[in-house]
Amino acid sequence: MTDYAHDRIFIRDLTARCILGIFPEERVKPQEVLINLVLFTDTRQAGKTDCIEDTVDYKAIKNKVLELVEQSSFFLVEKLAQQIADCCLNAEGVQKVQVTVDKPGALRFARSVAVEIIRTKDGQ
Repeated sequence: MTDYAHDRIFIRDLTARCILGIFPEERVKPQEVLINLVLFTDTRQAGKTDCIEDTVDYKAIKNKVLELVEQSSFFLVEKLAQQIADCCLNAEGVQKVQVTVDKPGALRFARSVAVEIIRTKDGQ
């Protein structure tokens, strides 16, 4: 098991709006999605130095994810989750990411439908 496997940075309940869905009514107006991210990284150096340069810039990741999502127009939540994962893995220091995308109100009688994926920089 690699060192980063135990260190995580969480971005919780990030809300964005995008075109998402397969039905014609979903392709007209942006709808809300809720995004949760777990960024796997090695935080030991940052814990020692207290320097932003030694850790993952989670504000920059948040901004890139929001820009990606708000400009997107996908049919499937799975595709959106994959694109978010790719965005996070492009960030310096992120070795693995867990992405959960909730689509509130997608199903009648259900609060939300969600897709969760885990991706690594090395593709495993």
